[in-house]
Amino acid sequence: MSVTRGAALLIAAAACTAPLLAAPALAGPPAAAPPPAVLTAAEPAPDPPDQGQQQPPADLIFVEVTPSTVEAGFLVGLRASCRDNSVPAIVISDAFGRVQVQPQRGLLTASPMVNERTRAGNYRVKLECPSGQTASTMLQVVKAVRPSRGPATGFGGTAGTGFGKLLVPVGLALTVAGAVVGVAAARRPRTARR
Repeated sequence: MSVTRGAALLIAAAACTAPLLAAPALAGPPAAAPPPAVLTAAEPAPDPPDQGQQQPPADLIFVEVTPSTVEAGFLVGLRASCRDNSVPAIVISDAFGRVQVQPQRGLLTASPMVNERTRAGNYRVKLECPSGQTASTMLQVVKAVRPSRGPATGFGGTAGTGFGKLLVPVGLALTVAGAVVGVAAARRPRTARR
């Protein structure tokens, strides 16, 4: 085999295998693993006896909903106060129905779930104390938003359907075809030039 035919065979093989060998290099260096997370347990500092949770004044009547904006089917927290917070009270709303708030740490609390069939809108939340006082606030129920797919760009995970799965088989087929052409060129009988 002559030098020119050997060089042609080598160039053909390199041209066919270069896309396969360069694909990992184009992808960039492998991502470094993030350092392991270190969790430390911290004990809560005990509250001094005179600095506990702030108690509302005895004559303050209120109801709070947390969060004030929620999707249907999720829990909300209720915090309320009547003149006597040692007895349960009732909180009523079209968003979650009738709920009894129980005494806890000087306040009245509960965690009802907004009904899954509740339509988006603003709902009144009304506290009815046993002594007859009332208070109210508003709860906003929003429509559930489902995220959309990102744009189909590039060869990454966002490419979706396309030619991404054909890259390896096509590259392999081109490599085999290049090798066959190279072998055929090397075995071809030489014609003498005169």
